[in-house]
Amino acid sequence: MWVGSPHPDSVRCKLPTTDKSCIFLSLDMDLCLLFILFMLMNRNGLCQQEEGCSKTVINSCNDCIRSGPSCVWCKQLNFTKQGEQEAARCDTQAQLIERGCKLDEIISPENNVSTVKKDPLSDSSSQQEPVQLSPQKISLNLRPGLPIKFSVSFKRAEGYPVDLYYLMDLSNSMKDDLENVKGLGQALFTTLNDITKGNAQIGFGAFVDKTVLPYTNTNKKKLQKPCNVKEEECQPAFGYRHVLGLTPNANEFTNKVKEQLISGNLDSPEGSLDAIMQAAVCGDKIGWRNSSTRLIVLTTDAGFHMAGDGKLAGILEPNDEHCHMGGNLYVKSNEMDYPSVGQLAAQLEKNNIQPIFAVTQNVKTVFEQLSKMIPKSEVGVLTNNSDNVVGLIKNAYNKLSSKVTLTHDNLPDNVRVVYTPKCGDGGGEQKSAGESQGVCENVKPGKEIHFDVTVTADSCMKDQSFIIRPLGIKDTLTVTLNTKCECQCEDSSGSSSHPHCNGKGKVTCGICSCNSSFVGQFCECSIGDKDERSLRASCQKDNGTECEGRGDCVCGRCQCHNSESGKSYHGDFCECDDDHCEKFLNKLCGGNGKCNCGKCKCNPGYEGSACQCKVSEEGCHTHNNTVCFGRGKCKCNRCECNEGYLRPRCQTCLGCADPCQTKLTCIECLGFDSGPLKKNCSVACSPSIYHEMVDQFTISDKLCRVKDTESCWIKFKLDQLVGKDNYKAEILKQRDCPEPPSVIAIIGGSIASVALIGILVLMLVKLLLYMKDLKEFKKFENEKKKGRWADADNPLFKNATTTVANPTFTGE
Repeated sequence: MWVGSPHPDSVRCKLPTTDKSCIFLSLDMDLCLLFILFMLMNRNGLCQQEEGCSKTVINSCNDCIRSGPSCVWCKQLNFTKQGEQEAARCDTQAQLIERGCKLDEIISPENNVSTVKKDPLSDSSSQQEPVQLSPQKISLNLRPGLPIKFSVSFKRAEGYPVDLYYLMDLSNSMKDDLENVKGLGQALFTTLNDITKGNAQIGFGAFVDKTVLPYTNTNKKKLQKPCNVKEEECQPAFGYRHVLGLTPNANEFTNKVKEQLISGNLDSPEGSLDAIMQAAVCGDKIGWRNSSTRLIVLTTDAGFHMAGDGKLAGILEPNDEHCHMGGNLYVKSNEMDYPSVGQLAAQLEKNNIQPIFAVTQNVKTVFEQLSKMIPKSEVGVLTNNSDNVVGLIKNAYNKLSSKVTLTHDNLPDNVRVVYTPKCGDGGGEQKSAGESQGVCENVKPGKEIHFDVTVTADSCMKDQSFIIRPLGIKDTLTVTLNTKCECQCEDSSGSSSHPHCNGKGKVTCGICSCNSSFVGQFCECSIGDKDERSLRASCQKDNGTECEGRGDCVCGRCQCHNSESGKSYHGDFCECDDDHCEKFLNKLCGGNGKCNCGKCKCNPGYEGSACQCKVSEEGCHTHNNTVCFGRGKCKCNRCECNEGYLRPRCQTCLGCADPCQTKLTCIECLGFDSGPLKKNCSVACSPSIYHEMVDQFTISDKLCRVKDTESCWIKFKLDQLVGKDNYKAEILKQRDCPEPPSVIAIIGGSIASVALIGILVLMLVKLLLYMKDLKEFKKFENEKKKGRWADADNPLFKNATTTVANPTFTGE
């Protein structure tokens, strides 16, 4: 309806009305522009449309409520019409009421929240266990997909205890800082006691780095005295040492710190992450209290080693996040790698410890980046001699304690949690941190703040739970989660012979649950001696869904439901419908046919999958007055070519085999009466090839030059005629055949080759024998030269000459 009179400068604006519809007002331009601006600021707008029910496979009330938060079920008897499936009972509430379902017959499970434990918030920490978060335990019973909102309150207790563990770098570069820290114990205690009203404890630990190369000089003398100056007094190299557990005694802290000496190492980064990890996980050793704000103050002037750096020293075992303290020393320092930033952040969050990085200006940027990855941490800049450390710690504590971050742990799968902080009443400031956290800053002690928590379960679950807690604080809220995935709608009479079910079953959520031996929508079918499973199997196509989910199996036959358009499904298994054929110009079957079982049946004179074109072959005619050259069909005035042939007229085939090769055997037998098809050439080749023997080609197609079975080169040309395998061939009369080889030359050459090879073999054998004899002769000559000969007379030798003296000779 229209309200008000038209105006030239007016525009139309929508306003909500009591019956959830929109009316139009004619307003002044300025007023309407303001109203449009307000609508844009509202995320969902003012005129909201009811969310639809996205139904899938619906066979029962349980299936319905699991389909979506907007789906409801009508249990009213006789609500469905003849042929209408029971899934019609599932829809939005407005749709069901419009179709005649009474409001009290609609099943729509609602979310429930019950508070199991809600101790009041404490004003101060004077009591044994101050309560800062309320409630402590709640139980949610949710409908899948439907969000629920509840409120969580937080109040900072005044004078809440503080445990501060002072973790100091004792490398040589921190010598001046150590001297100042020795005199700051009393001032530090005084500051913390002012904050906590005398409920503070302080401990002390020191670190340098792993005592292996390349981090520390492993020379025995250097390990005992790593200082560079011989006269300087220093303690042996170490990784992390726990010096003093948390104590409320200021004098004890001062005395222990005064006993500390400087140490040293080689490289600039230190093992600070090792020290923080052990201080976090060794709670019994450090002395953390159950109800306190836990702080670790790390003072250093250098960067830090992290996971992976241990490989430089051959340390491959990853950090196991466990306590390994022996005699106040980290005994696994040289066996385990440094922790990763992720491991450290997880342990600090798990143990509710908030680190304060008190570092020098040169490493401020590095630790600011580290602080971004560790929740509830702060970075402060030290002076060169650390004389501002007390003020730095006070400022960092105030920032940490005034920032409240609400988050969750161990969230089950398919559960979403969104936080909406309301910080105004607590003197705080809301800060955007994404929907997975709620953050309030500048929260004052004793002031109460609130968070709206919205929980949504997207699937069915039972007895699941998760924890909601403020970071760095012990207090937690345990949320137990169950879902409503079952409809509570049994028939009040409880009768198993309800009249609605022909006395053969009971009514459950408006539909019949039949007794044994009876089936059907109203239990009207008696299966007798038959097996119900086999009876239902006869309603399944290819062992699929019963009646394709479009009908009811009644006595072994499908009774089909009506489709959304009101038409009935049909077919033996209700597999056919007349609503889902192809469309053309947004018309079913182009308006030129009827849809039957998913396919279009065209009117006379129309064709195509959607009856989108008139029957015509004008666009398929070729220059020789054929249709698609006989190699395709004309559909919708276009050629649909056989495989391999190309549009528009199916004349060429790029994907087909080369006819020069496939037709060679036929060309050889037709033209030269030779080849493998010689005996049945006319039968095999004449129907597909018309040939002529020519002296010169007249066809302009591709020239084929192929070698036949007699090794002769045949030249021919093929012209493809109408049809797939129909050619005209021109064959050149003269073949190019090679001259036969000379037999005499072959025999003569063979004999000469054999003779030449024989002579070469004999010469080779002779050469080998000569080489062997020459080698033996040289060996003999060498042996001969080695022999030694001596001149002597043979005692057995007798001279052949005999000398006889004349006895009568006197010499005269």
